[in-house]
Amino acid sequence: MDDQRSLPFTSPGRDRYFEDYQQGAVHVLGTVTADEDEMLAFARLYDPQDIHVSPGKAAKDPFGAVIASGWYTSGLMMRLYVRHYLSNVSSLSSPGLTDLKWPAPVYAGDELTVRVTVESTRRSRSDPSRGIVQSAVEVTNRDGTVVMTVTGVNFIACRTS
Repeated sequence: MDDQRSLPFTSPGRDRYFEDYQQGAVHVLGTVTADEDEMLAFARLYDPQDIHVSPGKAAKDPFGAVIASGWYTSGLMMRLYVRHYLSNVSSLSSPGLTDLKWPAPVYAGDELTVRVTVESTRRSRSDPSRGIVQSAVEVTNRDGTVVMTVTGVNFIACRTS
């Protein structure tokens, strides 16, 4: 099992096709840290709510400090999802996401782990050269608290038609 297909999903930049996504498989994609400067800069540009940009005001809120925008957390998740789960040779597109939730806050310095479960796979009926992969994504902090969940659907090229 030393060919490229046997490499784990945590290996970036490998060739991976529809046939490599096995229903029920669970892949831990790695960790990423919420950087305070990056988190604040993102929020100032895209989600300028006080809980994301104002340490003084956020300290008086129920969270007790500035928390990351959920969209920033999604961006951190996506960095690992693209680098370790999808493959440039076969990832075609995505028709969208469902069930996006941010059940707990993310703070500066939090180390986040991304775990993906392949929920279902099927060949496309309209184009058998590609398959459809539905994946459940879960992001947890160092304490194991779930901070984000989302279900993604991706069109993935098949190795064989």
